[in-house]
Amino acid sequence: MPDFTDNLKPAHDGTQILEAERNGSPLSVQELSKHLLSRNDFLNRQARILEIVEKEPLMSKKNLLNLARPDRYHLGLARAKLIRRLALKHDWNKEDADMAEYLVDEMSPYHLHLSMFVTTVREQGSEEQKAHWMPQILNYDIIGCYAQTELGHGSNVRGLECQAKYDPTTKEFIIHSPTLTASKWWNGTMGRTATHAIIVAQLMLPDSTGNYVSHGPHPFVVQIRNKETHLPLDGIVVGDIGPKYGYTSMDNGYMLLDNHRVPHSAMLARYSHVDPNTGAFSRTGHQAVVYGSLTNVRATIIMHARLILARAVTIAVRYSTIRRQFHDRDDSKQAGPEMTVLDYPTVQIRILPLVATTFALHYTGEAMFNMYTSTRSNIEKGDFSGLAELHGVSSGLKSLCTTIAANGIETCRRALGGHGFGGGSGLININNDYLSKPTVEGDNWMITQQTARYLIKKMESVVAKPDAPAKDGTDALFKQYLKTRNTYKPKELVINGQYIDKAMMEAFEWRAADLTYRAYEARVVQKKGWTSLLVQLHRLSNAYSESFLVSNFHRALVHSSLSQAAQRVMRDMYRLFALSTMDADARTFQSCNAASSGSLDQLPDTIQQLMLQIRPHAVKVVDAWSIPDYVLDSALGRYDGKVYEDLYDRAHRQNPLNRVTFNVDWRSDEIVKGSNDGGKDILAKL
Repeated sequence: MPDFTDNLKPAHDGTQILEAERNGSPLSVQELSKHLLSRNDFLNRQARILEIVEKEPLMSKKNLLNLARPDRYHLGLARAKLIRRLALKHDWNKEDADMAEYLVDEMSPYHLHLSMFVTTVREQGSEEQKAHWMPQILNYDIIGCYAQTELGHGSNVRGLECQAKYDPTTKEFIIHSPTLTASKWWNGTMGRTATHAIIVAQLMLPDSTGNYVSHGPHPFVVQIRNKETHLPLDGIVVGDIGPKYGYTSMDNGYMLLDNHRVPHSAMLARYSHVDPNTGAFSRTGHQAVVYGSLTNVRATIIMHARLILARAVTIAVRYSTIRRQFHDRDDSKQAGPEMTVLDYPTVQIRILPLVATTFALHYTGEAMFNMYTSTRSNIEKGDFSGLAELHGVSSGLKSLCTTIAANGIETCRRALGGHGFGGGSGLININNDYLSKPTVEGDNWMITQQTARYLIKKMESVVAKPDAPAKDGTDALFKQYLKTRNTYKPKELVINGQYIDKAMMEAFEWRAADLTYRAYEARVVQKKGWTSLLVQLHRLSNAYSESFLVSNFHRALVHSSLSQAAQRVMRDMYRLFALSTMDADARTFQSCNAASSGSLDQLPDTIQQLMLQIRPHAVKVVDAWSIPDYVLDSALGRYDGKVYEDLYDRAHRQNPLNRVTFNVDWRSDEIVKGSNDGGKDILAKL
């Protein structure tokens, strides 16, 4: 029987709407894309890998949301294996394989193997250990995970309960979980996949009286499963923790060890060493290198935040451009087409500042990548001087950037109305998956203490030696602050209708310096308790990190070679990001004397004017992120604008639930017509 709905069309042609939007802006998408995504040949690599991945039936994204969690892990492992095979077949390097994983957009059960596991061995293993382990890791002869977080301890790494006691008589470490809360917990890849683990445990060494004393947490390479049977080794209990928000294909695990013995060589020994004969402990380099893998992941997370938020705003801009609701209330005739949703200021204020934020995250992500690379290069040469800055900056930025991205995804979803709640929005997976980011690799409220501590120490040093040469940009800012704090005049941000871009950046820097000085006075001068200052310190970290975002955005535009048309749009983006961020905390800018009262009073009107200037370019601006439809997997965010056709197709033709006829009579045990199972199949699965 013919389906009459096959010939129905939506009331408005989304393709024509987006085409008109693109034709209405002189912005070059290609130019802006190259400006944003030129590093590591991102665009060409994406096109090359996408052509291969998209053709694989196993990589189809249809109906993923209809699969149960065990099926998602099965599929995730199958896809991980396929990516490995494709890498060998097409001679992919690591960047190519990473691109395939990015395009598939499903957390691979192998992900931690080639991120935290290999990074820890590479950075903290001795030359002998690397020679032994690296070939096995890179050849996938073993699959590794990183087991640090425990059931009872996450952010407080020093408080980990798992122990590694050294036995001088056998020259072995005894890895033991003395309590239930010592269970390793949440560790990705560990639940069902990994054969080996980096276990971070308290290094326990006997003193002269024979009593064991902790020397802090250290990493150990430990085999946890038999490589042939894949069953846990004796004395090890390990498994998957079960359902959770997002990451349905990742086997986050738990693990307890009962006096499990490993050889002396299991302890990664590049910077720490236990004498095999005497049990004496020695350390070279800086103690913070034990957290090197965490810092690496935090830097990666900051880089990743821009692409995640870019996906959300791409969907939001395209759909709200096509979507029409209500007539203009001031149109007395109430005739003609309804208003485009993105023309409502109440929609613009939620979406367009987030569009601008993607660029702020991008430029800071690039700066963070360069800082990490430079610091790691210096560490390899024995110079640990940059570790404190890297650790402090990355902690604050990880907290702020993941909070911005997570909140931004949800803001976009809500701005899309009812369709944002549906599977065709393309936001369900990224929303659920990204919910973990403000918590993992350092809880966003806890790790800001590390940034605040770094800043207070910086200010204390500058106060003690105000005339000493500045060591870095933060030093220079604090020295300038101390010299001018009594004569400083609050910045005027807009003068005679002209935006003063540098003044915006300086206002953020001044606020960060002023809040640091207040924290220094409270902690160092007035000797206030650390715990009593935690809320103040969290705000300080955010203010410093926001300053970092604004200054990197400004610096990138000053040194940009973009065309005049692109420069004009990007400067408006910078202003919108800076001023909307300022407006969200205008009181602090006023109390810190960072910006004039007149400028702060004008912020709402100024922001609305900026949004009007940006609005004609919105579609092209999000196009510049070059996110394929395959990655978006969104009916609402399709490049061609066929929103309603796709939504209907997913519901009417693709939904497997619509292929089953149910018996809804409560008198009958039958659930599916003709099955007579009475729900037993579901009970069996449970």
